[in-house]
Amino acid sequence: MKILFTVFCLLSLNASANELFAKADIAAGKALHEKNCISCHASSFGGDGSGIYTREYAKVKTSKGLIAQVRACNTNIGLKWFEDEEISVAAYLNQTYYKFEQ
Repeated sequence: MKILFTVFCLLSLNASANELFAKADIAAGKALHEKNCISCHASSFGGDGSGIYTREYAKVKTSKGLIAQVRACNTNIGLKWFEDEEISVAAYLNQTYYKFEQ
């Protein structure tokens, strides 16, 4: 069911990820990430949790995949972020770790 939801969300994006990243609030994304993501990622990967983004066998391979992963985490842990918040977190992660096309 979670996989179907993620696929649906990917297909439902009206704009490309790069267009969405251009409208993102990176500072807000960073704040949301620090408040809601670091503790879980640190408990799973140690340190500051950034190992989840830099691991050799990363699940996320594209900017759209990054948005889908943030959306899946939002849904799975019940954060109730709005789409603009998901995009802002994804844009922050892209700028900081992934460096997908802009």
